[in-house]
Amino acid sequence: MSGFAPSLEILIDKLASLPSIGRKSAQRLAFHFMSMSDEEAQAFAEAVKNARTKVKRCTVCCNFSDEDVCPICRSKERDRSVICVVEDPRDVLAFERTHEYPGLYHVLHGVISPMNDINPEDICIKELIARLSGDEVKEVIMATNPTVEGEATSMYISKLIKPLGVKVSRLAYGVPVGADLEYADEFTLIRAMEGRKDI
Repeated sequence: MSGFAPSLEILIDKLASLPSIGRKSAQRLAFHFMSMSDEEAQAFAEAVKNARTKVKRCTVCCNFSDEDVCPICRSKERDRSVICVVEDPRDVLAFERTHEYPGLYHVLHGVISPMNDINPEDICIKELIARLSGDEVKEVIMATNPTVEGEATSMYISKLIKPLGVKVSRLAYGVPVGADLEYADEFTLIRAMEGRKDI
């Protein structure tokens, strides 16, 4: 028995189920919520609810957006001949922080991982291939994380794209092997983008 009220215990359990949140952190967060005013707690709950109900995938790049087409895909300033393929919406934010990449993105929402029962049809590969049907896209940059799954996904997608006559490149290894793109600094990402090579 934990000594907490059952409702508080449920809140702690839910918070502890979040990524990177251990039991002690979950308890601190739960007690912080308990110290909020009713208005603050309601605003927090509304923010979670609104994000869950209003945010959807962009119909073009599959990134998270409040609208059918995200601002990056709508922008007339972006280079439409290049698509950078990433695993996760957080990776888009990492590249955007560099202010160096002018092209478009495509978010896979995962990587192929047979060990975790994630197959090619479980991630946004078919949406990427559909974007390559015209002559506008000249290069696809594979920017999956340098992990076994990231590399396998990159190779699988490149084999699908090559017959379409589109250049496929891979980020250079300025990003440490085993690291996630969202934690890389801007200069590492810039070097990795500049040093990309054909697959």
